[in-house]
Amino acid sequence: MPETTMHARDAVHGAQGVAWVTIEGNRYKFAQLINLEARMEKTKTQVPIMGKTGKGNKATGWEGTGSATFHYNTSIFRRLLKRYKDTGEDVYFDIQVTNEDSSAKSTGRQTTILKDCNIDGGLVASLDADAEYLEDDFDFTFEDWDLVEEFSMLPEMQ
Repeated sequence: MPETTMHARDAVHGAQGVAWVTIEGNRYKFAQLINLEARMEKTKTQVPIMGKTGKGNKATGWEGTGSATFHYNTSIFRRLLKRYKDTGEDVYFDIQVTNEDSSAKSTGRQTTILKDCNIDGGLVASLDADAEYLEDDFDFTFEDWDLVEEFSMLPEMQ
């Protein structure tokens, strides 16, 4: 009889992975990253239906949003903000995120590419006498995404 629960070893460790940022053809390892989250939210419209007291919901689109927190030791994103301030030119970029925990052998890895990301704003300068280290963060939107590698199906799921 197959196992009915997941093995703890197949949980993916949150720090095991890598992210890359591609800006205008230049690819940077996002080594400063502390955490990143990207979400897709469907846009829905309520649909009245004759003969029913409740309304139905129809998906009519989607929106991609995200946030990233990272060590305050890169000027790449401030440079994008300054460029927008100085010229009005807004720069879009891609973020590739790979989750891969070598101890979660049954899980494998997953790679997601967030396409046409655009930061909402960000820190211009920071000092903090109480901080052990400085952090930076930004919220962003993305126009598309692709799942180029998927986690393996765990045996317990089949």
